[in-house]
Amino acid sequence: MKKKPKSKAVPKKKPKKVVAPKAKAKPKAKAKPKPRPRAPAVSKWVKLVDKHGVVLASAHHPPVPIITEAVVGEPIVGSWWAHPKGKAIFAALAELDDSEDVRCFKLIDHKVTFVHRRLWPALVRLARDGVLTDEQVTSIQQEHLPTGEHHNILTPLADWIDDATSTAADALDPAAAKKSLGSWLA
Repeated sequence: MKKKPKSKAVPKKKPKKVVAPKAKAKPKAKAKPKPRPRAPAVSKWVKLVDKHGVVLASAHHPPVPIITEAVVGEPIVGSWWAHPKGKAIFAALAELDDSEDVRCFKLIDHKVTFVHRRLWPALVRLARDGVLTDEQVTSIQQEHLPTGEHHNILTPLADWIDDATSTAADALDPAAAKKSLGSWLA
């Protein structure tokens, strides 16, 4: 008997993977340019101080506008802390305290007074001439502590004044400085 020749095993071919044709890639949209950082918006309370120059935080029968009354739209009887809009008042005062264009002093009758940057030369001139006391032109800024307490940071005139303000104060006529601060000074 004849032996059958051994058949050579032919390896089975693996079936080819059928790959779907690639979809045409959509053209990439042009990257939008990143918006330029905007200057921080000036709050309406800073604008109010800019308009009037000198504004009190709160007071009775004031010689200048009052922030607390501007926030609520009417005179406040008693403490503003107890007012229904007390949180809004606090927020407005905090915005002013945080502004680089406004400084806080105990300028008028030892009450918290906000003064806009444009009048700082007048303050400096009148302080140098002895019309305003060192206490009146000492800048006050509140520091909020983690405990919820507030701490006042007092900065004497010599430490908060910049060169531009000092130069402008030197060039300012004392009578013009007095007039720019308003009638409360008389």
